[in-house]
Amino acid sequence: MIHKTALIDPSARIDPAAEIGPYVVIEGPSEVGAGCKIEAHAQLVGHVIVGEGTQIGRGAVIGGEPQDLGFDPATQSSVILGKKNVIREHVTIHRGSKPGTATRLGDGNYLMAGSHLAHDVVLGNRNILANAALLGGHIHVGNNTFIGGGAVFHQFLRIGDFCVIQGNGSFSKDIPHYCAAQRINRITGLNVIGLRRQGFSAEERGAIKDLFQTLFCRGMNLSQAVQQAAARQWPEKAQRLLEFVQAPSRKGVCPVRPGRGDD
Repeated sequence: MIHKTALIDPSARIDPAAEIGPYVVIEGPSEVGAGCKIEAHAQLVGHVIVGEGTQIGRGAVIGGEPQDLGFDPATQSSVILGKKNVIREHVTIHRGSKPGTATRLGDGNYLMAGSHLAHDVVLGNRNILANAALLGGHIHVGNNTFIGGGAVFHQFLRIGDFCVIQGNGSFSKDIPHYCAAQRINRITGLNVIGLRRQGFSAEERGAIKDLFQTLFCRGMNLSQAVQQAAARQWPEKAQRLLEFVQAPSRKGVCPVRPGRGDD
């Protein structure tokens, strides 16, 4: 299942059940699992581990050097892809920026055409990145989050679970679990429809809404709101939202600005 025009490093390990298309280039000690399909002109550069059942589209480049002016090309780092990811055409994923580090994807993610993961990004499970979504270095994304086309994210921030993020948005602060975000660093509310579709009970959604109101909508600064919220007992899924905002990245958390009016 390896096309005769593919160029594969002798140190690469290709499962016999994988399919390697025309003009694919695999450089270095990459590993390609069972049931993987790598389409024409895609490239695996350096140490790339591709979990079973993953598809890599035409012209995608996985494992390229970080776009970091201080990066030493001799650095030994990698990209690790979990199982059953779909990586569409012309996606780029760069490897880790320090020795022994990796850019990581979990399982079941869908990266649409032209999206980009910079060095040291950690992407959880079952996330969707629409076309041309761009994530800077060291970003952590949770699970079951949808990121709209053309949305861009500054390095080192965090994006939680079950979020929905509008296309063409621009973000330099954390987006907590369960939130809807748009425009420039703007949280507009909870991803209510998404939570319902994902099987959150009415009681769980009610507790999350109550906590969200306490944290963002009652006139306190975030430190005061967190202190007040921490004095209560919350169900497990609401507690995860509280824990997220209790430990923000150095970027801080996006503020809540309801509505669609001008900034």
